[in-house]
Amino acid sequence: MGLVIIVVLVVVVLYLIAIYNRLVTARNGAKNAFAQIDVQLTRRHDLVPNLVEVAKGYLQHERATLEAVIQARNQAVSGLKAAAANPAGPGAMATLAGAENQLTGALGRLFALAEAYPDLKANQTMMQLAEELTSTENKVAFARQAFNDAVMGYNNTREVFPNNFVAANFDFTPMQLLELADPAQREAPKVSFG
Repeated sequence: MGLVIIVVLVVVVLYLIAIYNRLVTARNGAKNAFAQIDVQLTRRHDLVPNLVEVAKGYLQHERATLEAVIQARNQAVSGLKAAAANPAGPGAMATLAGAENQLTGALGRLFALAEAYPDLKANQTMMQLAEELTSTENKVAFARQAFNDAVMGYNNTREVFPNNFVAANFDFTPMQLLELADPAQREAPKVSFG
């Protein structure tokens, strides 16, 4: 009888260890997926000052727009750093999404303004930077989708029975999806210099 109890306890402990390991694997997968977003958003943020610098020579009377783009970029960089420090933190994804939405809006205004300046539209460097930005926006969208899939997998793993008991006792907190609030901003900025 004592041997049966010991065997049952060993099986239960091994099962709980397996659940814990599954939770750790799912959480680390979501964090790795966020690292891919971090790479793409950093690339996006690095392109913005170059874009503003090229536009600056043509848009001397539009200083407020250029400053708004730089300010939005700086806020997006700060939001990304905060989210990268703790992707599972409460509000991290909401803060990041808000900052990225502001940057997308500011870039949209910059490109709309650039349409009124034929010399700027024809500038080869501006065209190349706009193309790189569009490509990066597409990569951000793919990375965001992969992250959201990983977060959904992690959240599902931590919420199912009996995993939810292990998750509650070992501080496996839910992670938030990275979503853009405004459906109109879910697409890359439209860039046309043709």
